[in-house]
Amino acid sequence: MNVLTDNFSLYGKGLLGTVELTVYASLLALVVGFLMASFRVAPVGSLRVFGTVWVTVLRNTPLTLLFFAVLLGLPRFGVVLPFQLFAVLALGCYTSAFICEAVRSGINTVPTGQGEAARSLGMTFGQTLGAIVLPQAFRSVIPPVGSTLIALAKNSAIAGSFSVTELLGTYKTLNELGYSIIWTFIWIAVGYLIVTLTISAVFNVLEKRWGVPR
Repeated sequence: MNVLTDNFSLYGKGLLGTVELTVYASLLALVVGFLMASFRVAPVGSLRVFGTVWVTVLRNTPLTLLFFAVLLGLPRFGVVLPFQLFAVLALGCYTSAFICEAVRSGINTVPTGQGEAARSLGMTFGQTLGAIVLPQAFRSVIPPVGSTLIALAKNSAIAGSFSVTELLGTYKTLNELGYSIIWTFIWIAVGYLIVTLTISAVFNVLEKRWGVPR
């Protein structure tokens, strides 16, 4: 217990770092994921190809390798940003591929007749997608999107290996100070539980309000 009470500010700083990474990366993943899902069902072939390549490459690239590519590769091309922003880009882009597939699956559950009816009324693809298809698809994708964002929160632990302030990285300092490694990791696990259970609670509320009735 002393490891927490003696280092509460350190744990708090690490937990705050994890929360910030999770929130910012989640927003990026949701925006890009919905955009890529739109590309994948678009009537324009080049957009479908771009969306397919985006998902295929990111889903099959190890996240650690992506961190190396973003944090160490981009500066070689003159892109110099704070490490936390690099981590948000890596986490958000990686997770967007999984969000995209979840949303695309939801889009496929919407009867094609509704899209055809909208187009017969003169609505464009963008109008049909935004006003007719996505609102219905959203109801069915709430659980998988929630699970994906929970995975993002846990994946944020990788950022600690790249000089980014987050929860798991606190173990290095505590280990050097001689605290029990077991209790150190127990309290780190509690911190991650707080984050993931909060995300789960939020999506449970969304599912009860807008989800598909079971």
